Amino acid sequence: MALGIAAAFPLARFLASLPIGVKPADPLTFLVVSLILAVVALLASYIPARRASKVDPMVALRYE
Repeated sequence: MALGIAAAFPLARFLASLPIGVKPADPLTFLVVSLILAVVALLASYIPARRASKVDPMVALRYE
C-alpha cells in the first residue's frame, strides 16, 4: 500500500500536465479512484465465488 501511495503522487503530477483539470494532490480524485478500484476488486472475487458456491462439492471432487 505504501508503494502505491508513493507512486500515486508522481503519477498525479503527470496527470496535472495533461489538459483534463486534475490537480497533483486532489483528494477527491484519490478517493474516487480508490473506491472504484475497491469495487472492481470485490466484484472480481465475488462473482467467481458465487458461481463456485452453486456447485455441489461431491460433484466437484468426482470431476477429476
